[in-house]
Amino acid sequence: MSIPTNDSTRPRIGILTAGGDCPGLNAVIRGVVKSAYRMGFETLGFEGGFEGLVAPVRCRQLTPQNTSGILTLGGTILGSTNRGRFGVTVGIDQKLSLPQPLIDAVRQTFQEMGMQGLICVGGDGSLSIALELHRAGLPVVGVPKTIDNDLSCTAFTFGFDSAVNCATDALDRLHTTASSHDRVMVLEVMGRHAGWIALHAGIAGGADVILIPEIPWTYEGIIAKIEDRRRMGKNFTLVVVAEGAALPEGVTVAQETIQTDRQTLLGGIGAEIAERLLPQIDQEIRCVVLGHLQRGGGPTNFDRVLATQLGAHAVRLIIQRRFGEMVCYQPPQIDSVTIAEAVGELRRVPPDSSTVAAARAMGISFGDSLEYKNPFLPT
Repeated sequence: MSIPTNDSTRPRIGILTAGGDCPGLNAVIRGVVKSAYRMGFETLGFEGGFEGLVAPVRCRQLTPQNTSGILTLGGTILGSTNRGRFGVTVGIDQKLSLPQPLIDAVRQTFQEMGMQGLICVGGDGSLSIALELHRAGLPVVGVPKTIDNDLSCTAFTFGFDSAVNCATDALDRLHTTASSHDRVMVLEVMGRHAGWIALHAGIAGGADVILIPEIPWTYEGIIAKIEDRRRMGKNFTLVVVAEGAALPEGVTVAQETIQTDRQTLLGGIGAEIAERLLPQIDQEIRCVVLGHLQRGGGPTNFDRVLATQLGAHAVRLIIQRRFGEMVCYQPPQIDSVTIAEAVGELRRVPPDSSTVAAARAMGISFGDSLEYKNPFLPT
């Protein structure tokens, strides 16, 4: 694609969306374009994530006119990818460095297009790339994006609320069919290293058991909850499990062998739990995997508002030349931190958090030995 010519006197900024897609990306793009235009900037959208920055460069001019109507759309009009030449994240604690020729190619694109700054929208892996570009002297700012809600320094990331809404709706539907047939239903949701989706959806959807990566669990713990419910005359049980929750023996279930150029594709723990529980309980058991349904569809109202604010404030960072920073949500304000702070460590569910304590107080089991301890009572 040819590089758009700069026919106006407006300075240029760029934006790209990288990593996995999620609801709210288009709302960020719209927030950037509309606020940038009012501040006197022209916006270039780079397609296919960071890959669009290097030859063959793929970008297009974004205007308030050609981004009209995208607020409610899921996905991203710019496209995205979590692999390729910029695939630096391999696992939770392993990141690869970008080769210098790749950084030089990005620098050349900045110079040829006369860009004053670049807004990188992405999660931990994508923002790690943005951090490398910043350290190489390029003017970049970050916008946090992950449905897993596991980025540090921000209370919520857009896309999370939409994913929780999808999982909650699934639990609502499973509740009626489980109760009709006296079944145990296992719902597998996303959450590679953090169990925020499982935790929030489990509470909102009335789950009886929540299994997350942060709290070790046992099959005996799940069975104890199933039997306890049956003694109370409740002959069905809803179990929600994050895909990254390790089995009792410490193994994480994956759909493939370990990858060297990207994170391994997880999935299958729900079916594993159902298979292992079946011989041990006198009930039918079914497993449902939501998978990419959680990433699809339009954003919730909360995500639309949050994403729009993050986009507008990312433009503010560029205007103020606060490069190397990431906008973040610190209720009730939109603030900013350095990208280095944001990608230093994933934000996981604290096992002693008030949210977990509230769930335990209501009798929700986490498959561990603390099931029957009320956290609100003195020890």
